[in-house]
Amino acid sequence: MAKAVEHRGFDRLVNLSDAVVAIAITLLVLPLVDAAGAIGDTPVPQFMADNGVKFFVFALSFVVIARFWVIHHAMYRNLEAYNRPLIYANFLWLISIVFLPFPTELLASGSESNHATSILYIGTLALTTVAGLAQQIVIVRDPELQRVEVRKTLHMRVAIIAASIMLVALAVTIIVPTVNQWPLLLLLLTGPIEHFLLPRRGASAPARATAPLSPNAPPEK
Repeated sequence: MAKAVEHRGFDRLVNLSDAVVAIAITLLVLPLVDAAGAIGDTPVPQFMADNGVKFFVFALSFVVIARFWVIHHAMYRNLEAYNRPLIYANFLWLISIVFLPFPTELLASGSESNHATSILYIGTLALTTVAGLAQQIVIVRDPELQRVEVRKTLHMRVAIIAASIMLVALAVTIIVPTVNQWPLLLLLLTGPIEHFLLPRRGASAPARATAPLSPNAPPEK
């Protein structure tokens, strides 16, 4: 049985999500700001070299959150309504986004428990991806949430594959302590798999579902 669908207030749900992502992505830079406060007479090039890991981790997490936002945006531009399951799945997605600056700071600070930190970081990304899949499941199962032009054309194949790849990356990180964040390279497989599985633009399927780490929503008309 389909859950009650609401149209009124849909923009508030989207705006809240955008605001939370904006705050989370801003928090990433705060450790660098704190470090800059103690720069003293240190030349800027030397400061940047000394804090190279922090800059790298900041850039990595910034790109990750930006990518997740692009996917979320692509997913929600196919919608015109929402229901309670979608709200709950979206809040699960948001809490993982808000939490990401914490393991990011642990990585940047060179925590002694590097294996646990890697698990926490990749585990957070896995939660984000699974929460994205949960939203896609809700959307696909209830066409009334979708805009008329894409109704009953969305699917979950790429979302399932992307979530599966992230869970495999997490499993590898847990089992092999020395790999650190290298399992994230498995995410590079998402694009080729998507290209292999999904029909080309202009094929019989007019619209394709957005998926975690692979936004492929139909273009807006």
